[in-house]
Amino acid sequence: MASVTTYTAAGAKSAAKTALDESVFGVEVKSHALLKQAYVSYLANGRLNLAVTKTRGLVSGGGKKPWKQKGTGRARFGSSRVPIWRGGGITFGPTGNENYSQKMNIKAKRQAIRQALSLAVRSDKLKVVDSFSSMEKKTKDLSTFLGKVGAQQGRVLCVVSERDASKERGAGNVANLKVVSAMYLNVFDVMNADHILVSKKSLDIISEWLGEPLAPKKVATATTKEAK
Repeated sequence: MASVTTYTAAGAKSAAKTALDESVFGVEVKSHALLKQAYVSYLANGRLNLAVTKTRGLVSGGGKKPWKQKGTGRARFGSSRVPIWRGGGITFGPTGNENYSQKMNIKAKRQAIRQALSLAVRSDKLKVVDSFSSMEKKTKDLSTFLGKVGAQQGRVLCVVSERDASKERGAGNVANLKVVSAMYLNVFDVMNADHILVSKKSLDIISEWLGEPLAPKKVATATTKEAK
């Protein structure tokens, strides 16, 4: 069973390590195809439809026919706002109604998160903390805490048991620090983080959420002959 380094709420290193659930943090990653799909899906689902172009019917002007239909030797045009003219409309451009979202089933999403967490454990990115009480204090105390646990540089992801306004307010002034709830953990945040700090309460929530359910116990039943 895998285990990771554990720190107290004050940032001191504990003597005993925390054991991890193998079904969540010890998954074998043979291919990164599922991780890529979950990563791209997260970005696609957050994409905004900001690009909008005008068709020839929306471009102002062009009401007058440029020249008469026949007799000029030139091609016939009914408007100067046709797409092949400069200043004309755009053909097949974005309208702002496009849907870029990508769907993944729940089973695939959870497996991708398991793979991302397993890779984080193998890379020594994940560390367990008793609690994040330092977040409720001053920014200086939080920066000192991050320095003690070795997460003062790079992108830091703090996984809390539930969202708390005081914790988010305390972490708001620290650069490259993101606070996320355990039930909203995603592949994008895990893969982009250089350090992942998880509270013990959050670790139990993740194990219960992503862990394999216990197999039902088999109840021995008597055979027909024994029953007779």
